[in-house]
Amino acid sequence: MNYVQKMLRIDLKAKKSYPCSMSLIRRPFRYSNDNIVYIIIAINVLVYIAERFLKNLPIITYLSMIPLAVIGRGWIWQFATYMFVHDPRSITHILFNMFALFMFGRQVEWKMGSREFLLYYFFTGIMAGVFSFAVYLFTGNALVFLMGASGAIFAVQLAFAALFPDSIIYLWGILPLRAPVMVLGFTAVELILMITGLGGNVAHATHLAGFGFGWLYFLVRFGVNPWKAMRR
Repeated sequence: MNYVQKMLRIDLKAKKSYPCSMSLIRRPFRYSNDNIVYIIIAINVLVYIAERFLKNLPIITYLSMIPLAVIGRGWIWQFATYMFVHDPRSITHILFNMFALFMFGRQVEWKMGSREFLLYYFFTGIMAGVFSFAVYLFTGNALVFLMGASGAIFAVQLAFAALFPDSIIYLWGILPLRAPVMVLGFTAVELILMITGLGGNVAHATHLAGFGFGWLYFLVRFGVNPWKAMRR
């Protein structure tokens, strides 16, 4: 039984046996807590500093996810590296993302273990990038520069709500909300902003994709329905 499944009190022995392929997918990693969240934050900060002070280097061009560059030049690494690039014109982009990763990621890593968390973070972030790539191509925005860790962070927030459903988050430091209410509320706002087009240049589709692939990860990897976990 996976440690996440144990924590959610899910008895797999009571269920039908899984085929070999599913058993491999759900095989747990050896647990360790190596503070991977701090390393991810440090890398993001170092990249941001390089963006600000090494302007002669094409850091943003090489690391952001640019659909035309992926297609025309084969820069497939951008599906992963875009998560470590933030808008150098404003500190709020990286500040809010890293604050959210610090607040929620540490607890999720502690529950999942560092290896599981790292897989979860990169899987959801990369798949959010791939989904955004398809959306941009379909809508004729092949020259867009996608940057930021928000897709993976939305997945981390979902994991936090599923693993700590009774936690209270003080929105703006004032309004107390249960973690599932906050996360689902933010996701609903993202959906509304994407549909109405009121969100400006924010990549709402990427955020929603991160949330969606996080949900899928829980279903496939852990055999856990996040909705039921959040209602515990």
